[in-house]
Amino acid sequence: MTQNAVGVDFAQRLTDNPTTAERRAAILEDPGFGNYFTDHTAVIDWTIDAEGRGGWHQARIEPYGPIAMDPAAAVLHYGQEIFEGLKAYRHADGSVWTFRPEANAHRFNRSAKRLALPELPPELFVESLRQLVSVDREWVPNGEGEALYLRPFMIATEAFLGVRPAREVSYRVIASPAGNYFGGALKPVSIWLSEHYARAGHGGTGEAKCGGNYAASLAAQLEAEAHGCKQVLFLDPYNDNAVEELGGMNIFFVFTDGRVVTPALNGNILHGVTRDSVLQLASDRGLSVEERKITIDEWRASVADGTLAEVFACGTAAVITPIGELKTAEGSLVSPEPGPESVAMSIREQLLGIQTGAVEDFHGWLTRLA
Repeated sequence: MTQNAVGVDFAQRLTDNPTTAERRAAILEDPGFGNYFTDHTAVIDWTIDAEGRGGWHQARIEPYGPIAMDPAAAVLHYGQEIFEGLKAYRHADGSVWTFRPEANAHRFNRSAKRLALPELPPELFVESLRQLVSVDREWVPNGEGEALYLRPFMIATEAFLGVRPAREVSYRVIASPAGNYFGGALKPVSIWLSEHYARAGHGGTGEAKCGGNYAASLAAQLEAEAHGCKQVLFLDPYNDNAVEELGGMNIFFVFTDGRVVTPALNGNILHGVTRDSVLQLASDRGLSVEERKITIDEWRASVADGTLAEVFACGTAAVITPIGELKTAEGSLVSPEPGPESVAMSIREQLLGIQTGAVEDFHGWLTRLA
């Protein structure tokens, strides 16, 4: 058992055959994104007792491996699951830190509430990250732009066939060394405008981070790839074709008069932690920040009259990525390629600097894990 600040004992059952130092070094030379996983996982169970009271128990670190699950587990039939994504960064002194985990913990609980899953105390969420990284800290890469991607998730494991919230749940964290999300050197990406598919509907699960939202985006993603694009953009066809978000990232527009605009949160759009951080850093610089409806027609008009200076996407995995072109069935909308002093690239540099300890963290966003 390892005693910790939240008063929960995490039992440790470490793997008998951890990855060798040589194999791990070879993986960290070119980790890609989501291709390899560390040796361990953090697990906490939740069940409802005979009196109908739910509680978290059996917190533990165990070897990474397949999950034994009943074929009737609720997650397999009713999709009752949620997840999060955040990163651990190695600083120059060898210590390991993560970025705004409390924000991820609160978003995780918003998602849990929407999917009728139990909420996890935020301090236990953060402690589960700390416990996992403490045993797998050698997996944290130190290359430029690299990090250890942390994936907390919660699945309904009760075996039953019936439409009701599960009474048995498993919370887990896995970790994967990560390089550039899009691969290679950072450069503007092309995205495809989806006009036949919607990512989410009003009153649905759009602002929850659940697998169903991403599954719903895959057909549109395949359409995007068929047109040579890395990502897909979704609109709200019942609200003047308002821009919402990409399949896995929020979107920003920078105008020549200094305004920085992003679609307002409306129940369909994910509460991005990186999105919120960009808004704060842009405001710190004295830029005019607007969260509001922006339509595809406004996008077209601002390209035509030259008032649109930059378009970029942001998210935990990709951080900030410039968008060079929006491809549509009616033609393309091309954005100027951003220079190092552009809003997108300068905020990206500052954000990465804070995360890696190279730039002062004025907002207290960092939490040490190891």
